[in-house]
Amino acid sequence: MNEEAKKEASAASRGLRKTRRGVVAKKSGDKTVSVLVERRFAHPVYGKQITVGKKYHVHDEKNEAGVGDVVEIAETRPLSATKRWRLVKVLVSEKAKEAAAEARAEAIEAKEEGK
Repeated sequence: MNEEAKKEASAASRGLRKTRRGVVAKKSGDKTVSVLVERRFAHPVYGKQITVGKKYHVHDEKNEAGVGDVVEIAETRPLSATKRWRLVKVLVSEKAKEAAAEARAEAIEAKEEGK
């Protein structure tokens, strides 16, 4: 049995894990981040859209997530008194957003100087 087949078999035996997407709200210590997950739904009586947020303490093994990053998290075994989630991947990095914004600003400046 190869490695992929073993991983798939073990994942199937554990059952499906919950996954969520959220924004890193706080970098709290080594290998830990707080992730804010927001969900929207219609109020059952009035129909108005309501946004409810919940913070999760997430285990970040490689310390790759920073404040403002959009991340995907998955349920896992208890890792500490409050950590029950682990970081799966960083979807959108705040550093990448800032670099793109700077590049756009420089392009606009160059275009204005050329006129």
